[in-house]
Amino acid sequence: MGEKRRVNVGVIGTGFMAETRARAYESVTGHEVRIVAVTSRSKKRAADYARRHDVPDVCDDYHEILARPDVDLVDLCVPNHLHRPMTEDTAAAGKHVICAKPLTAFDGHGLSPDTDFAAVPRAEMLRVAVENADTMVAVCERAGVQLMYAENWVYAPSIAKADRLAAASRGAILEMRGGECHSGSHSPYSKEWRYSGGGALLRLGVHPLGAMLHLKRQEGLRRGGRPIRPRAVVAEVGDLTRTPAFLNEERHWVGTGWVDVENWGSLILTFEDGTRGIVWASDAVLGGMESGLQILLSNAHIKCSMEHTNLVKAYAPDPTIFKAEYLMEKLETTAGWSSPAPNEDWAQGHHHTIQDFVESIAEGRPSLSDGRLGRDVIEVVYAGYLSAAEGRRVELTRPPH
Repeated sequence: MGEKRRVNVGVIGTGFMAETRARAYESVTGHEVRIVAVTSRSKKRAADYARRHDVPDVCDDYHEILARPDVDLVDLCVPNHLHRPMTEDTAAAGKHVICAKPLTAFDGHGLSPDTDFAAVPRAEMLRVAVENADTMVAVCERAGVQLMYAENWVYAPSIAKADRLAAASRGAILEMRGGECHSGSHSPYSKEWRYSGGGALLRLGVHPLGAMLHLKRQEGLRRGGRPIRPRAVVAEVGDLTRTPAFLNEERHWVGTGWVDVENWGSLILTFEDGTRGIVWASDAVLGGMESGLQILLSNAHIKCSMEHTNLVKAYAPDPTIFKAEYLMEKLETTAGWSSPAPNEDWAQGHHHTIQDFVESIAEGRPSLSDGRLGRDVIEVVYAGYLSAAEGRRVELTRPPH
């Protein structure tokens, strides 16, 4: 690490991810970083965020943040449909961009409000989503700014260690199996295609998928100086809450109310070297978040967990015992035995993500997770939707870069 520098950040949005980011910025070492301005649809929420995280200025809209000469980096903690336009505006203002996952989505821009998204051809969704991603990458490259894809799995300590182990082993990654599951999102926006751009595959499956693409990218760079990219996809998706047995139950512990998106999905990914990846995602799994990845090499087998460790075990006979003390993400009840998380942000890689992004800006080097990785994730997911809709294997394209 070179000379210590200061990086000023403007945060757009004040939801769950913006809170995670604020904690991550506070953990950065080696360089000075500060959130200097924040904006949100709710001025009250923005003011509250600023008060709690010692942010000096609250802006009326994001254009005010882009116009500030003291802002180096803009962190987009906003819904999927805003990623492309805000990235374009941020790049035009000469600011570096952090974009939350997924990089973009099919947002139905230009379609009428009464559009039936279930009837929109998945091939069209794939075309538009990839076009969005390619445009985001291109505008940032032309503007000379970085587009950093905030895929925390890439930076999770377990995945980072697995990458080092794979490099040390000199073995070939033959197969990867990974998924993320929990009991469902509480956000109504996640349950309609017009707001989210997809269901479980897009919200949850992008994590293990991003890690797989990253690990094969790293392997390719080590072996031949170029990434090993995805080549083809076969997938299935569905809404498990529509099964007759589930509908006949009076009480439901998993999330319900899915309008036109899947709450379960799985895909098989073929890489251009013939190796495979299996991704699954579900909103119908009780017991808290489950996140993991297995890496099967020619000479080794590595198992990674993005969950907290078992440093703490706790039992409560009643959910009121621990009251407001946080235990773990997506845990349905605090009664019974649980594994309270000492530091989920660390285990899931959020601190490491922001550390790398700040260093990349301060030191003028590329980030480990970038827009091109996010672009490939989007193509695989939407190719998966096309595969599921048409019941066939979908071949992927070569990106224009």
